[in-house]
Amino acid sequence: ALGVRPVFLNQVHGSRLLMLDAASADEQVADASMTEQPGLACTVMVADCLPLLMTDRLGTWVAAVHAGWRGLAGDRGLGVLEASCQAFGSDSLASGPAKAADLMVWLGPCIGPSAFEVGEEVRQLFVAHDPTSARLFLPKAPGKWLADLPGLARQRLSALGVTRVYGNDGSPPWCTVSQSSRFFSHRRDRVSGRMAACIWLA
Repeated sequence: ALGVRPVFLNQVHGSRLLMLDAASADEQVADASMTEQPGLACTVMVADCLPLLMTDRLGTWVAAVHAGWRGLAGDRGLGVLEASCQAFGSDSLASGPAKAADLMVWLGPCIGPSAFEVGEEVRQLFVAHDPTSARLFLPKAPGKWLADLPGLARQRLSALGVTRVYGNDGSPPWCTVSQSSRFFSHRRDRVSGRMAACIWLA
């Protein structure tokens, strides 16, 4: 239906980005993919985690990123968004390094701030890296917090200098859990389908 080949990943809630070409096999372990080649769709599967689709303003490359809280938090503040933006600014691109100001990012549907309950350990991972992220966690019960996943992603992107961010603003229409007629949700249904977020060059 896409008219191009989607390349599916074996997603593990990590920070590895895979550079795709015509020989790239499906099911390689990564949580983000990127390509400059037409005919390949960078693809991530989600059912509560946050999908991000990226390009530069000239449309010379595209990328898809799978960001659950683990991949977003990463190791010592270096997660899948940092790894992806670093790749966009590297000399490995035939078109030359991209600047953060040239990046365009779309955030897809994910579990919303009123549904995403996490423990204190999750909050501490983000607050330890950036104390201002505390505002994106609201107390629910002792040791339990409601986390704003798209808000955390937007904060990370802002810290990286990315200003062109669109899509999911954390409002109810974007919530996979509450919008049962529109979205799959693993947290809501436990056994559920998945949604594919794809981006490609024509």
